[in-house]
Amino acid sequence: MNDRITQQLYKTFVARGFGVLRFNFRGVGRSEGEFDNGIGELSDAASALDWVQSFHPEASTTWIAGFSFGAWIGMQLLMRRPEIRGFISVAPPANMYDFSFLAPCPSSGIIIQGVNDEVVTPNALQKLVDKLRTQRHITIHHDEIPRANHFFENEMELLMASVNGYLDFRLDPNCPIK
Repeated sequence: MNDRITQQLYKTFVARGFGVLRFNFRGVGRSEGEFDNGIGELSDAASALDWVQSFHPEASTTWIAGFSFGAWIGMQLLMRRPEIRGFISVAPPANMYDFSFLAPCPSSGIIIQGVNDEVVTPNALQKLVDKLRTQRHITIHHDEIPRANHFFENEMELLMASVNGYLDFRLDPNCPIK
């Protein structure tokens, strides 16, 4: 939760008036438990979403945002929670984890990757984007940030410009995507 990309995503959603929570998965930082290969971490994310929703039952829209492993967990949560209406997935590790569960993907969103990502291969991510784009009733945006590596070192401003541009588009009352 102290990763700088996660912090910037948090600040962006807070600035837009969303009720927002960032948290550590089990075993990270001072959290309890041990890494559970995604199973327990998905449970962590679902519990966190339940907790946020208990404080904001009036919220008309729920979004999920994640970076790297957190993007993979976020996409799994998206499949289990129909109230999630949009996602921002930054550098999802399509070459390291199976994303086949996204058939069909229930929500439109954006996938953002650095062109020089040394962790997530461009081909694997492009295959994921292409597969998602074949599905009806959703729209998948895909942004590539020039010169950016997996951690968007020296390119945070461009990453957040992409995030903010997408949110401006989706939150506009005239946006064709609902």
